[in-house]
Amino acid sequence: MRVLLLGSGGREHALAWKLVQSPLLTELHAAPGNPGIASLGQCHPVRADDSEAVLGLARALHIDLVVVGPEVPLVAGLADVLRVGGVSVFGPSRGAAAIEGSKTFAKDVMAVAGVPTAAPLPEPIAPCVLKVDGLAAGKGVVVCHTQDEVEEGLVELAALGGDLVIEELLEGPEISVFALCDGATCLALPVAQDFKRAHDGDVGPNTGGMGSFAPVPGFDADAIEELVDLTCRPILAELAERDHPFIGTLFAGLMLTPDGPRVLEYNCRFGDPETQSLMPLVEGDLLEALAACAAGDLGDVRLSRGASAAVTVVLAAGDYPARGDSGSRIDGIEAAEATGALVFHAGTALRDGSLVTNGGRILDVTGIGDNVAAARSVAYAAADMIRWSGVRRRDDIALAAATAGG
Repeated sequence: MRVLLLGSGGREHALAWKLVQSPLLTELHAAPGNPGIASLGQCHPVRADDSEAVLGLARALHIDLVVVGPEVPLVAGLADVLRVGGVSVFGPSRGAAAIEGSKTFAKDVMAVAGVPTAAPLPEPIAPCVLKVDGLAAGKGVVVCHTQDEVEEGLVELAALGGDLVIEELLEGPEISVFALCDGATCLALPVAQDFKRAHDGDVGPNTGGMGSFAPVPGFDADAIEELVDLTCRPILAELAERDHPFIGTLFAGLMLTPDGPRVLEYNCRFGDPETQSLMPLVEGDLLEALAACAAGDLGDVRLSRGASAAVTVVLAAGDYPARGDSGSRIDGIEAAEATGALVFHAGTALRDGSLVTNGGRILDVTGIGDNVAAARSVAYAAADMIRWSGVRRRDDIALAAATAGG
C-alpha cells in the first residue's frame, strides 16, 4: 500500500515511525515532512493545506491512502477534495471536522448528543474560561480565576480574532481520549495525558503541548470503553445523523471533575504530543486500521495496548510559545537514541548538511519503560544529551504519575 502522510511535526514523525512497521506498506511518502520523516520515506515540498497540490501529488504517486496529520487542512475541507478526486483518505470531511473548527458547533452537537460538558456562560465574569471559537493551535484558551485575568484574557484572545465562547470553570485532572472512527463505529486507543502550560508546575502561557505520557493509571480497557461510550460514540451518531459521518481520529479532551468526566473540547485528528507517547504502546497494524476506517468499515480490525508505558518530553525554543528558533545547530540526537529513547522531529531543518532548529517545539524525546517512572527516566536521560543554544523543556512531565507508582 502506498501511503501519503501530510504534515511536518512530531506527531507526523511518530505516525510515520509506526506506519513503516506495517507489512501492508510498500511506499511511504510525506508532504512536506521533516528530516526525521525523510529517514523513513520520501518527502515532497508540498504544503498540507494546499488541497489541489496534495491531490495532484497523490494522483502522481498512485497513492492508496492519504493520512492527514494537522487540523487546519481538515477544517478547510482537504478530505472532501481528495475524496471527490477519487483518493482514499483517513481524515474527516469539512462538515465533520467542524467539531474542532468551531467550538460553538461542538457545543451544539454535544447538547443534542447528551455529552456532558462545561456549561456556557452569558458574560465573561470570573471564574470562567475564555475560548476562541475557531482554531488557535492549542493557544486560544484562557482560564480566569479573577476578573483581572478575564480582562487580560479578553485582550489576549482579541488579538487572535474571531468570536469567543465563555464557559464555566471546571476543576480536575485532564486526560485525552482517542478513537479511530469509520463513520459509524470506532476503535479506542490508550488514554494519554498532555501538559499544556509552558513551565513547571503548570504555570505560564498555554502551548501546543510540552510533553505527554500514556497510559494514564486507572484506565484499563473497560474504563476506556466507558469513556468512549460517554464521549465519542454519541458524537459519531449525531454527526452521521447530520450527514457528516466522521472518518478519522476523534480526540476528546476531558476533565475528570468531582461530578464525573466533562468534555472540554473535541479535536478531529491525532494529538500532539500525545501521539508520540501512544504510538510505541499500540500493538497491531495501525495502517490496517486507518485504511479500514477510510474504507468505512473497521470490521474485525483490532489494536491492543502493550504492557509498557511511554513518556514524551518536548524540547522547545527558549522563547516558545512567544516565538520560535531558526538556524541553531542541534547536537546529541544520535547519543540520545543510543540510550533506547525515540527522538521525533517537530521543528527541524537541514542546512548545509547540519540539523538545525526550525520552529517552536523542536524535538520530542520519548522514553519507554515497564511503568511511567521507568519511561520518564529514559526520556529525561536522553533529553539531557541533546543541545542547542537556548533549548528549554519542562522538568516535571509525568512526575506526579511516576511518583504515584504509575
